[in-house]
Amino acid sequence: MGLEEQLPGGILLSTVEKVAGYVRKNSLWPATFGLACCAIEMMATAAPRFDIARFGMERFSATPRQADLMIVAGRVSQKMAPVLRQIYDQMAEPKWVLAMGVCASSGGMFNNYAVVQGVDHVVPVDIYLPGCPPRPEMLLYAILKLHEKIQEMPLGVNRERAIAEAEEAAMSARPTIEMRGLLR
Repeated sequence: MGLEEQLPGGILLSTVEKVAGYVRKNSLWPATFGLACCAIEMMATAAPRFDIARFGMERFSATPRQADLMIVAGRVSQKMAPVLRQIYDQMAEPKWVLAMGVCASSGGMFNNYAVVQGVDHVVPVDIYLPGCPPRPEMLLYAILKLHEKIQEMPLGVNRERAIAEAEEAAMSARPTIEMRGLLR
């Protein structure tokens, strides 16, 4: 006879990490950080047709201290990079970053000295969203993928260990300048 048969009906067994992950994934507050044409699609996601509120994102936060998701929508210039990093540093833990569009992910068609060639050079990115600009459906899909990632993320010491392993993997990865893309 297992533990399941000994417990009365209606009792759920779970870990604190699973319950906390479920709660955190359904209470994201994104920061408003629209920089270019992707911001128009991000605003459309909050409109009634796509209704991002059904995923627990009732409002976009105007202050980084109340936000836990930064959606970088558009290209980031070299002058904007320190501001982006400052806003990221002001966000409370845990925090996540979504790079929306090819300009935020890799610089896009702006392959010059004045544009950061990917926001992952400035802040750690959790989800990359391709497209120029990506449709609101794609943004909703990326947010749902982020929900899955948040729900599986460990807490406490386990979280610190997972972050250290991810940073080590990123540091040992091949530099993007050595990769051959379409524009190189």
